[in-house]
Amino acid sequence: MELVELVYKLTQTFPDVEKFNLVTQINRSAVSIPSNIAEGKGRNSDKEFKQFLYIARGSLCELRTQLELARRLRYIKSDRQIKDKIIEVESMLNTLIKKL
Repeated sequence: MELVELVYKLTQTFPDVEKFNLVTQINRSAVSIPSNIAEGKGRNSDKEFKQFLYIARGSLCELRTQLELARRLRYIKSDRQIKDKIIEVESMLNTLIKKL
């Protein structure tokens, strides 16, 4: 959830022209990560949970790509705090996937 909060704060600084484009994509990718973890946990099996963890990891990869695009478009500068949080979440997802 911390990653989502950081992303939402960051996208508030984007130009208005991106409000319904890249901002929406970035925010949806970020929200999708904990949402898929929660939905998977609520399922009846480890197999289903694992599948939702893979989906969450995919959303994390989308987020990383979208933030790189925003950086290339000069909407943001490299954000160490978000990069570190992405690495942390990816590590947690990979650990959970391996344990299941």
